[in-house]
Amino acid sequence: MTQTLLNVQGLHATLESGKEILKGVDLKISKGEVHVIMGPNGSGKSTLANTIMGNPIYHITGGKIEFDGEDVTEAGPDVRARKGIFMAFQSPEEIDGITLSDFLKTALVAQQEKPVKLRQFMSQLDESLNILQFDKSYSSRYLNVGFSGGEKKKSEILQLLTLKPKLAILDETDSGLDVDAIRVVTEGILSYKNDENALLIISHSPRLLENLPVDYVHILSSGRFVTTGSRELIDEINFNGFGRFIQGESAE
Repeated sequence: MTQTLLNVQGLHATLESGKEILKGVDLKISKGEVHVIMGPNGSGKSTLANTIMGNPIYHITGGKIEFDGEDVTEAGPDVRARKGIFMAFQSPEEIDGITLSDFLKTALVAQQEKPVKLRQFMSQLDESLNILQFDKSYSSRYLNVGFSGGEKKKSEILQLLTLKPKLAILDETDSGLDVDAIRVVTEGILSYKNDENALLIISHSPRLLENLPVDYVHILSSGRFVTTGSRELIDEINFNGFGRFIQGESAE
């Protein structure tokens, strides 16, 4: 029997302006599963990801979010992160003055709420850098400063491999990546994935999904899921677009 990890029920969310973006979303993810959310621009995909993560610019006006058996609807993003929710962003921030290695170590300490063993941390970091074909010198560079778009995305996956969250939300991780970078990022994701964690992937492109074990594909339109199916939906959308799924005006 699979164990439910994320349970989103009747979720409604608005922007600070009061504009409603999510209009009653239900989503259940169990351990070991890979879920993909696709939909036209402005359908609310990134809003859903950010709301699950607890981004304060989105306000929950209805429904609830349960994670690993606990209600986290009112919890802040730091609490959710410590409980095991991770999000890789479309446009990772550059942080001058803190090295990638120090950032990862600090994040790991905050997650575990105890000191890390330096030798073990460095060994794991080196292994993850190799998986992502990062030169070891990157660990001593300031976080994402001077990184190319592809390097920033690999930096996000490096965080994923370091923190080993229970649920990883990847928001357009494949955007702007060339074929080689897609392959490396895919290898990193596969290294993370196991039967005890889960993935929620938001994507416009099938390239990242080709070699990932996708269990469910959800189509989001105007702030609601309009259909859920198997990975065959990805091929249909790739060839025919979202035409038959779009209902009403998009959510922006």
